Amino acid sequence: MQLKKYTDYALRVLIFCAAKEEDELSSIKEISQTFHISDHHLRKIVYELNKIELLETVRGRNGGIRLAKPANEINVGTVVRYMENDFALLECFDKGADHCVISPACKLKHTLHQAMRAFWEVLQEYTIEDLVVNDNELRQLMDI
Repeated sequence: MQLKKYTDYALRVLIFCAAKEEDELSSIKEISQTFHISDHHLRKIVYELNKIELLETVRGRNGGIRLAKPANEINVGTVVRYMENDFALLECFDKGADHCVISPACKLKHTLHQAMRAFWEVLQEYTIEDLVVNDNELRQLMDI
């Protein structure tokens, strides 16, 4: 299983903003340069994170972005679920596309379903705050 780059970048934006000093604004340009991601792509991600009220955008000359709520209230599992739209690991996960002849007796789909459930349970245990407990080291690596 692999998460989309879109999800990866969304988590990086949230981590970046959480690593900043309290209420310090970040800019898309700053994040773009740090992670070598196009401004255009980041703007779409920031728009989406703002739409679901995880980021706050401040317009104007000294504007930027920041977390819209405390980092300990932003659940990693919730972010991943929102950003990803397809977790059908195999065709048997999608009843409409399942053409496998062994599907009715197959134990693989049950095994993978159990693994997915464990994946989600682990992600639900973490917040963005948990991902920035080493904020001093992160600031140094991100040059912020």
